[in-house]
Amino acid sequence: MRRNSRAAGAGVALLALGLGSLSGCGNVGVAAAPDAPLWLHHPGGALGITMRRDLTAETRKVGEAYERGRPEIDAPHRRVFVGSRDHGLYAVRADTMDVLWRFETVGPVQSEPLYDAASDSVYFGSNDGALYKVRASDGALIYRFMTNAEVTRRPVLRDGVLYVTNANDTLIALDAATGAMRWHQHRTPAFGMEISGHAGPALGRDKVYAAFSDGVVAAYDLKNGSEQWYMDLAGEAEQRAGGETPKYLDTDTTPVFGQIGSSDVVFVAGYAGGVFALDAEDGGRVWVNEAAAGVTELLLWQQPAHPPRSGGGPIVPERKVLLASSGLTGLWAIDPADGRTIWHRELPEGGISAPVAFSGALLVTTTRYGIFLFSPLDGAVIDGIETGGGIAMTPAAYGRRAFVLTNGGALLSLDVEPPPLPKG
Repeated sequence: MRRNSRAAGAGVALLALGLGSLSGCGNVGVAAAPDAPLWLHHPGGALGITMRRDLTAETRKVGEAYERGRPEIDAPHRRVFVGSRDHGLYAVRADTMDVLWRFETVGPVQSEPLYDAASDSVYFGSNDGALYKVRASDGALIYRFMTNAEVTRRPVLRDGVLYVTNANDTLIALDAATGAMRWHQHRTPAFGMEISGHAGPALGRDKVYAAFSDGVVAAYDLKNGSEQWYMDLAGEAEQRAGGETPKYLDTDTTPVFGQIGSSDVVFVAGYAGGVFALDAEDGGRVWVNEAAAGVTELLLWQQPAHPPRSGGGPIVPERKVLLASSGLTGLWAIDPADGRTIWHRELPEGGISAPVAFSGALLVTTTRYGIFLFSPLDGAVIDGIETGGGIAMTPAAYGRRAFVLTNGGALLSLDVEPPPLPKG
């Protein structure tokens, strides 16, 4: 079924949001820039729903009230892989939304799948505690590896080795072809209260990085799993609080590998400690933004150098912004070079998903108000669509197309019209 909700949807959504919940908050540290960002002054109507497909049958809507995780897009074969709380992983045709196959697990599939083009297979986790590998062509099971705790984060793959984490603070390296375990590392989960969810693995040059519920971030050798360094973010927060133990110790953000100048760093956030940049080689603190508390998702957004939108003049240099999403304090834009806050937006009632880079903008979903596009440079709302139901899932985007599953079990196909290039 095709439905174009571009014009009407945008107006309703912006009215529902009132432009007060998000854009009514003051920007922090935003200075006037001589070059206009790509989305500045672009009118509403940029974002639209092109197709909708109900995936989850009413009889299978049991247990959790939300659809989480994130779809995976296989652009060359026009396939989308998405998990559901109905215990299934779906393969859907991206151009028609027809269901190609469905794979059943014992628990909700609330993780982001990983598609491997080399083997034409899909890796994904389930709340039943297993990591699955299935054929992308027909969903046939290749192997199932039991990790003994929920797997809700996307695994990562390099040189024939698959790295995966679970909710029991365990990092596992598997032979990607056979599912045989090569090594694992486990930390004793923190005592006391924890925020729901766990961090995923991140790959550096010769290390894999992971974060745990006791607030520790650690680096391990890719080949044998030996610990290279660790940093206690909860301990840092405790020192700043005068020795008082934080209520929540978790570090639930998947680390983000990046660079500051010529140095490799890892960006990561502790729930109580804020957002950190750590030296990728030894774990030393490069900077910390203490104000951004409660962060559970990070995205390093980059805009390539480009001619100015006004036409003429010098090339606009490359931009980088570290986006931090917090259900406690809102959406933060942080300068990855020094940790200063560029802008900050409070959340609408019910919160938002992790931000996703989408055609030069940021795409987010909200649990109550629909789908929105933001400018990554100043946090301004570009466009929005009222979907008639909540969305907790993080979207997936490729080019001008994005996909997301609503809490009601409907898969939406979104498109965006980038702003036109200036004439002349």
